[in-house]
Amino acid sequence: MDYKDEQHNEIEALESIYCGELEILAIEPFYTFAIPIKTEEYEPETENGLSCRLEFTYTSKYPDEPLLVSITEQENFDEDEKLKAHLAEQMSENLGMVMVFTLVSAAQEWLNVQWDKIKLRREETAAQKLKEEEEAERRRFEGTRVTVETFLSWKEKFDEEMGYKKRRELADREGKKLTGRELFMTDKTLDQSDLKFLDDGDVVKVDESLFQNLDDLDLDDEEDLDFDPNISDNSA
Repeated sequence: MDYKDEQHNEIEALESIYCGELEILAIEPFYTFAIPIKTEEYEPETENGLSCRLEFTYTSKYPDEPLLVSITEQENFDEDEKLKAHLAEQMSENLGMVMVFTLVSAAQEWLNVQWDKIKLRREETAAQKLKEEEEAERRRFEGTRVTVETFLSWKEKFDEEMGYKKRRELADREGKKLTGRELFMTDKTLDQSDLKFLDDGDVVKVDESLFQNLDDLDLDDEEDLDFDPNISDNSA
């Protein structure tokens, strides 16, 4: 077999098939040439699609022995060694025949399969993220499930933040009378007046937002010194 003639004829066929894409890098001592491949959705300088450049170099006895293959300029994937191993298998199966077109087609198919896997992983990740966000939103509107003990612990912290405890202590020292609302908020026995009817295993739902704006309520706790319960409204 005239290996040089076989190689030259294949180059002419490849130039026709990959017109405008095949690039001859060297002729002597053997042809070295490059062919770019990419997936259909490939967009340069983005994360869409995969691409690389296959560089081939003939050997003295090609096609009766494998030619040299290198992978360069790969984008959005770093598994070039796996692709080279895949092409090595293809070469061993096609010894004795010109095979560059077969190798390029096999590399193109391999690239498409990898891109499909990447898209699937991205879709699964996006779906999982959406599910977690929806679950977090559902929990936010569901309210906080608490036991009697955790409610009392929260109530103590809440009172401390609102300053009711300090206000009562200050009022006691100064001999001032607390309003009805302040008495309710600072009387610990009132905290447990209803909770004592719950069993240990019971849980209650508490919407904490109901307690956030108590200071905005217009509650008039001042006593009416002129009020007489024995005088009806109609007696006036």
